[in-house]
Amino acid sequence: MSSYRDIQEECCEANIALPGFGLVDLTFGNVSVADPQSGVFAIKPSGVGYSELTPDQMVIVDYEGNIVEGALRPSSDTPTHRRLFIAFPEIRAVVHTHSRGAVAFAQAGRGIPCLGTTHADYFYGEVPVTRPMTPDEIASSYEWETGNVIVERFKELDPMQVSAVLVHSHGPFAWGPSGAKAVENAFALEIVAEMARHTLQLSPEKPPIPKALLDKHFFRKHGAGAYYGQPK
Repeated sequence: MSSYRDIQEECCEANIALPGFGLVDLTFGNVSVADPQSGVFAIKPSGVGYSELTPDQMVIVDYEGNIVEGALRPSSDTPTHRRLFIAFPEIRAVVHTHSRGAVAFAQAGRGIPCLGTTHADYFYGEVPVTRPMTPDEIASSYEWETGNVIVERFKELDPMQVSAVLVHSHGPFAWGPSGAKAVENAFALEIVAEMARHTLQLSPEKPPIPKALLDKHFFRKHGAGAYYGQPK
C-alpha cells in the first residue's frame, strides 16, 4: 500500500465531491491535498472522469515538481497548485474549477465584491481577480506563471482570510485546511458569485457592506474569538 494513502484518499474524496456541488462540467476541475511535512501533495490525474476516480489514481508530486508515485499523468494545473503550496504554507488543499458564476467574474476581469453577510461569512472582503497574464508568461511556463500572478495578487492579502481568487479570463482557485474545506470554500465562492451578479443587476451601484458588518460576520466564524458552531 502507498505510504501516501491518507492524502490519496482525501484527495480522491474531494475530487469526487465536485460534481455533486455543481462545480464542474466535463473534467474541468481538480483538487490537490498536501502533506506539508513530507513536502508532497496528491492531485487528480489529468482528464479522468470523476466517476472513475480511485485513491490509487491520485498522483503524488513533490514540491519540486517531481512525480513521486503514480502511473497516470497529473492534472495539467499541477504547477499552479505547487506554486500555491509553496507560497501559502498554511493551506493543505487547493481546488480549481470552471464553475460558471465565478468564471463570469473572471472573464469580466472583475473581483467579486462583498455585498452581503453570506459573502462575509466566508471571505474577508472582495474575492480578488488577478491581472491579465502577459504573452511571455503564457508562452513560457503557463501553469507555473498562473500561480505566480495569484501570489503577486496576494502580496497585501491574507490567504487565510480570503481563501479564493479569480484568475483573469480563466477561472477560480480556492483553498483550505483540508480537501473537504477547500471544496466547501469553492462552493461558497460560486454561491456568492451568483448572489453578487444578481445583486448588481438589480442595483448596479450597490456598495460593499460596512466594515463593522463584515468584521462581525467573518470573525464570528474565524479566528481566536470565533463563536459560530461547536467547539473543536
